[in-house]
Amino acid sequence: MPPRFRPLSGPTAAYTDIVSIPELLPFLLGIAVIVGIAVLVLRFAEVGLGWLPVVAIVRALIQLALVALLLQGALSAWWSVAVFVALMLTTASVTSLRRARELSRGPIAAVAAVIIGAIVTITIVLVFGLVDREFERVIAVAGIVIGNCMTIATLSMRKFAANLRSGTGEVEGWLSLGARPRQAVARLRQDSIREALLPNLDQTKNTGLVTLPGAFVGALFGGASPLEAAQFQIVVLAALLLAGAITAVVGTQIAAGATRLPVPE
Repeated sequence: MPPRFRPLSGPTAAYTDIVSIPELLPFLLGIAVIVGIAVLVLRFAEVGLGWLPVVAIVRALIQLALVALLLQGALSAWWSVAVFVALMLTTASVTSLRRARELSRGPIAAVAAVIIGAIVTITIVLVFGLVDREFERVIAVAGIVIGNCMTIATLSMRKFAANLRSGTGEVEGWLSLGARPRQAVARLRQDSIREALLPNLDQTKNTGLVTLPGAFVGALFGGASPLEAAQFQIVVLAALLLAGAITAVVGTQIAAGATRLPVPE
C-alpha cells in the first residue's frame, strides 16, 4: 500500500497562534537585512535587477499572509479547494506567459505546459492515494507542483529562446534541406529541456546529503515522524520530476512549431 499520512495534531494544527507587533518587528527587520544585502550584492555586480528582489519579497509576504488567513477556515469544502488551486494555476500561468514572450508561440506554450504538467501530476498523486485527501495536504502538494511547473516553464522557454537566437544559422540550414520546423530545432529544444530539468535532478540526487527540502522539514514541524516526513518528501520529489518533465516537453513542443524565429543575437 502507498504511504499515507495522518492529519496534523497538536498546537501546529490549531491555527490559533496570534503574533503581536513587537514580536513581528524583529522578524521583519531580519528579512529586511537579508533582502537588503542581496540587493546591494546585485547592484555591486551591476546585474540590473534593480528593486525586483524587494518587490518579490514584499509580494511574497502579502500573499502568504492572505493564504494563511484563507487556510484558517475558508477552505471548508472541496469546491473552495478547487477554486484556490485554479487561482494558483492562473497566477503561475500568467507569470510563465510573461517570461516566454520572446517566442512567437511562447505565451500559449507556457500556459498549456503549466496547466497540463500540474493537473496530470496532481491527479496521479491523488488517484494513487500518495497523500491523504485532506484540504491542507492537497493544497500543499498542489502549490509545490504548480510552483515547480511555473519555474520549469520559465527556464525551458527562456533557454529555448536563447538557443534559437544563437543557433539561427543551424535552424535555417536544416530548413533549407527540407526539414520541418520541429525537426530543425530538435537539438536546440532537447538542450533546453535538459538545462531546465538539471537543477531539480541535482537537488533530488542530493536530498538528505546537501539539502533538507521544505516538504520534509515542514512535515517534521507539523508533527510527523521522520519516516513519514521522508515518505512525504519522496512523493513530492517524484511529483516534481513528472511535473517538470511534462511541462518542459509540452511547452517546448508547442513553441517548436512556430514558423518565426526570435531575433538573432
